[in-house]
Amino acid sequence: MQTPRRLLPSISSLRALEALDRLQSASAVAEELSLTQSAVSRQLQALERQLGTDLINRDNKRLSLTAEAQDYAAEVRQALTQIAQSTLRLQTAPLAGTLSLAILPAFGMRWLMPRLPDFSRLHPEVTINMATRLEAFNFAGEPFDAAIHFGHADWPGTQSILLKHEQLLPVCAPSLLGDLNITSPTDILNLPLLHIQTRPLAWKLWFSGQGDVSSRSLSGTMYDQFATISQAALHGLGVALMPDYLIEQDLAAGRLVALHPAPVETSGAYYLVWPETKSRHAALTKFRQWLATQSQPEDPLPR
Repeated sequence: MQTPRRLLPSISSLRALEALDRLQSASAVAEELSLTQSAVSRQLQALERQLGTDLINRDNKRLSLTAEAQDYAAEVRQALTQIAQSTLRLQTAPLAGTLSLAILPAFGMRWLMPRLPDFSRLHPEVTINMATRLEAFNFAGEPFDAAIHFGHADWPGTQSILLKHEQLLPVCAPSLLGDLNITSPTDILNLPLLHIQTRPLAWKLWFSGQGDVSSRSLSGTMYDQFATISQAALHGLGVALMPDYLIEQDLAAGRLVALHPAPVETSGAYYLVWPETKSRHAALTKFRQWLATQSQPEDPLPR
């Protein structure tokens, strides 16, 4: 569907609107855009005529945005940022293609990184730029082509492929146990619990899954990443409920001990997620097709 011309204002007028919202001064806008104040004023007037609505409050020659225009400017800022990011990617790798990927720190380090050399060997023409994200993200406001994220594949306006289910195991340092004998899940409650911000209900759900819904407190210390909570467990600060792929080596070396016979699968999983608008992105297509060959839950970790 062709977008009507009246809904596509000029980039220069949108830049003037965005800058006025951010700088709060017509003179500052003129300086930033290398224009005269009168030129800035003309661009804003042209934008108002095209949109058929008032955007600017003019009080003693001082310009400011209306409340509605402030909301509009915030959305325009996101669009301009996306245009700039896309232009930069095109200029830096016009032929080979680049992929901007958001990753979870622990999963990216322990699951994705060991596998990436294979992708680089198969597709040396593709450059992958990565940044870590722990919190929920919005593709409309972030310069990412795709993300590796944890959840239930229910992100609106996206497509996804399953990479790995998460299986959790309670672990601690041998020194923490002392003479305590763990014979049932409730025995774990005699030890301090370590919690992670991204899974605030993990311990409650784990105990419920064992049939032991204890009325005792599940309080404990909170950590923001698996990297920090695993270090806390290794130093004997408490029991951590950890994904099995993160603590295999520590268990094998005896640095940690498992307090349950087997990992328990959670309802969430790790996915590669991308916006529907990026479904034909060339570098992303190559990456997701390759990643699909790596995504079997039973696939052993590279050593």
